[in-house]
Amino acid sequence: MIKVKRALISVSDKEGVLEFARGLEKLGVEIISTGGTAKLLSSGKVEVREVSDYTGFPEMLNGRVKTLHPKIHAGLLALRDRPEHMESLKVHNIGLIDMVVVNLYPFEKTVQKKGTTLKEAIENIDIGGPSMLRSAAKNYRSVAVISNPAKYKEILKELKNNNGVLSNSVLTNLALEVFSLTSGYDKAIFDYLRGTFSLGPLDKMNFPQSFSLDFEKVQDLRYGENSHQKAAFYRNKKSDSEGMAATKQLWGKDLSYNNILDLNSAWELVGEFSRPAVVVVKHNNPCGTAEANNLLKAFKDAWSCDPLSAFGSIVAFNRALDEKTADALNRSGFIECVIAPAFSKNVLTILKKKKNLRIMELKNTKTSEDSDFKRVCGGMLLQDKDLKTYLKENLKVATKKKPTKKELESLLFAWIVAKHVKSNTIVLVKGTKTIGIGAGQMSRVDSAFIAIKKAGGSTKTRGAVAASDAFFPKEDAVMQLVKAGIKAIIQPGGSIADEKIIKLVEKKGISMVFSGMRHFRH
Repeated sequence: MIKVKRALISVSDKEGVLEFARGLEKLGVEIISTGGTAKLLSSGKVEVREVSDYTGFPEMLNGRVKTLHPKIHAGLLALRDRPEHMESLKVHNIGLIDMVVVNLYPFEKTVQKKGTTLKEAIENIDIGGPSMLRSAAKNYRSVAVISNPAKYKEILKELKNNNGVLSNSVLTNLALEVFSLTSGYDKAIFDYLRGTFSLGPLDKMNFPQSFSLDFEKVQDLRYGENSHQKAAFYRNKKSDSEGMAATKQLWGKDLSYNNILDLNSAWELVGEFSRPAVVVVKHNNPCGTAEANNLLKAFKDAWSCDPLSAFGSIVAFNRALDEKTADALNRSGFIECVIAPAFSKNVLTILKKKKNLRIMELKNTKTSEDSDFKRVCGGMLLQDKDLKTYLKENLKVATKKKPTKKELESLLFAWIVAKHVKSNTIVLVKGTKTIGIGAGQMSRVDSAFIAIKKAGGSTKTRGAVAASDAFFPKEDAVMQLVKAGIKAIIQPGGSIADEKIIKLVEKKGISMVFSGMRHFRH
């Protein structure tokens, strides 16, 4: 516990600071301050002592050096219960500082602006601010350190209710908030400079020796994957204008943990297509995907792939939803969420009639996220995100029989979908719509069996094309596709069984394309 008698105030974000300083002054707190903050407080009739008068040393180097002085840091770091510390302050005529109110130069906001130069970025790297915050937070038992303007009212209330005294719990929480702030601030500087000074794709800094994440909480969730698990949703500070964190909920009850996962899966897949497209996702797997000349047809085609699995699904659109498509969606089965770039007032009126539907708006169908990570016990795996679908120069017709232009279009559509389905997967397509998806099986044979069954059997699959997310190690899965009447197959290639499989499909009059790129998804 401490009684606040002297406070140092030096802030970049001046919102609320004048009212806070007035409150401190009423409590008899002496205030010292710097530059623009001191001018603001003085103009607001708050009695302020300039830091340069307090230290006896002027600000210099265009304001780069203001508070880096022993009279400041000794006054913050001195341990009140150490006689030798107090004696040293007395010898050097240094007073105690009981409170520091500091927020930092807006480095992150500066570098996010278009056209920001390296010089401007560097000038917004705060030195004195973090130094004071860290000194005060290190000595948190004796110094209150306030880095967040949102805390001003709460701290004033605490001081008024306790005759100018702050409790140990308040002091501890304030210090923790500071170290969270300064660690994130330093990381933002590192990330910016790493990107600016990058030596190219082979730069080892792409996978640094140490790795940390900087996220802030968006909201608490009702529960996690299951009701006995607690959960929350966090936003990546570096990409706050993109992805799920930028989604605006227009209607419906709060999202669940699983809703967010499925929304993300649906959105990443629907963003792959340039024509009107619809993706229906259930348990992180697409159970229907279609691309068409209009959204209504794309929706009907996607839904018809597996209407049974679509119960309780997420439906994603890559175009603003129109009234006819909204009506068709309303007549479909139970849907958890719908997500699209935009909704008109009329469309919202229609959709709000559907019971328990959450309506989500996300403007940007693309994301700049270029890395992917997964937690394992005691560690974390980091990799480049699987953003490339295929390279045209790697596409190779492996059979003598070449697919027609329409077949190749269907094969590439199937390949895009397969990229977003849990491995092992087989995706069956007619035109630019899925008719059967076999997902997440331990055996590729079982994936083929499920895809054919989902499509309605060989009478429905005849003339379709197939995509396999990885190569065929044996002929068994291919034989199932042959018997189902599949006319063309796309797969990565690269198996020791490639030669046998090519001979098999050529004998059956089927064309096969090698993508040269695998898409495992665990």
